[in-house]
Amino acid sequence: MDIELKVNGRPEQFSAEPNELLVERLRDGLGLTGTKVGCDTGQCGTCVVRLDGRSVKSCLVLTASAAGSEVATIEGVTTPGGELSGLQEALRQEHGTQCGFCTPGMVMSLGELVDSTADGEAPTEPEIREWLTGNLCRCTGYHSVVRGVQRACAADRAEVPAAAAATAAGTEV
Repeated sequence: MDIELKVNGRPEQFSAEPNELLVERLRDGLGLTGTKVGCDTGQCGTCVVRLDGRSVKSCLVLTASAAGSEVATIEGVTTPGGELSGLQEALRQEHGTQCGFCTPGMVMSLGELVDSTADGEAPTEPEIREWLTGNLCRCTGYHSVVRGVQRACAADRAEVPAAAAATAAGTEV
């Protein structure tokens, strides 16, 4: 069947089998290998991508069911200049990554949490830990990941007033 997707902002057209998984298309068909395959059962979260803005486990999504959607992978998170996103930088600063295998899935999942709280209150530690339940990591113990999310949320809240003040003054941030 013919499928059209927008992946990391780029339109993609291809033919897919009805039973093809989105993770297979991303990795094997489009060469976006940052999306990992860990368990093939939706347990580990290494395959998390954003589908129309929501984090999903791409090993559980049929490519055909994603037709017409926008997909964001870890490759689309960094800026075109190669700068890390705010969450990635916060995780780096807090040593929230170890071997890195689970990191792309965590960034995609936690990115939704950070984005959803940018204009409001930062999530509490229990809320962050609950959000992490879909991502398994054998290296970090999650403490540094939680600190990274808190740092990213604090940075986002600090940027909002700065951007508002710059707009009011007629300048850009």
